[in-house]
Amino acid sequence: MKFFIDSADIQEIRMVSQLGLVDGVTTNPSLIAKSGRNRKEVLKEICEAVKGPISAEVNSLKSDEMYTEGMELAKIHDNIVIKVPMTEEGLVAVRRFSSEGIKTNVTLVFSALQALLVAKAGATMVSPFIGRLDDISTDGMKLIEDIVRIYDNYDFQTEILAASIRHPVHILQAALAGADICTVPYKTLKQIASHPLTDKGIEIFINDWKKSQNV
Repeated sequence: MKFFIDSADIQEIRMVSQLGLVDGVTTNPSLIAKSGRNRKEVLKEICEAVKGPISAEVNSLKSDEMYTEGMELAKIHDNIVIKVPMTEEGLVAVRRFSSEGIKTNVTLVFSALQALLVAKAGATMVSPFIGRLDDISTDGMKLIEDIVRIYDNYDFQTEILAASIRHPVHILQAALAGADICTVPYKTLKQIASHPLTDKGIEIFINDWKKSQNV
C-alpha cells in the first residue's frame, strides 16, 4: 500500500519524505489556505520535494470551469493530479480529463455507488472519506471494503485512496481491506512509526548495556 501525506506544509512533507513514507501528496483548498501562501508556488515546491502524484484540487463547480482550471494546474508539473469533487459536473470533467490523458482524483466520496460512477468515468483515483463517515456513526471502513469488492468484480483500474484518516487503526484497517493508498496527516504518519513497547525495549537494552560496561 502506498502512503500519501495529506498536507500543504512543505516542512512536514520534507520530514516524512526523509523516512521514505511519502509516495505522493494530497492537498485541498483548506490546506492551501492554511499555508498562507500562493497555491501555484506551494504546489511547485511540493512537486520538487516529492516525485510521486500530487493532488491539486479545483475550486470551480461547473465542468467547463473545472476543466479550464485543471488544465492550468496540470501545467505546473507532470506529477500533478487534478482533484475533482464528486458531483455530476465533476464526473463530466473527469471524463474529459481522462480522454486527454490527464490524471484525476475524485474526492468527497461517501458511497460505493459514487465510487462505481467514478471508476466508470475513468478517474485515476477515488477518495472515499472514512473519518467523516465514522463521525456520523456510519462504518467508514465498510465503504472501503465495498469499493474494493466492486472494483475487483469488474477489473476497474481506478486506485482506491482511503482519505479522512483519523488514527493508525484506520490505516491498518484500510490495508487489510485492500485500499491501494492511504493519505494521512503528518501527526498520524509519525504515530505509526512508534510503539510504547519499542521505546521501553530500547530503554532496557541501553540500560543493560551501560551496566555491562561498568563491570
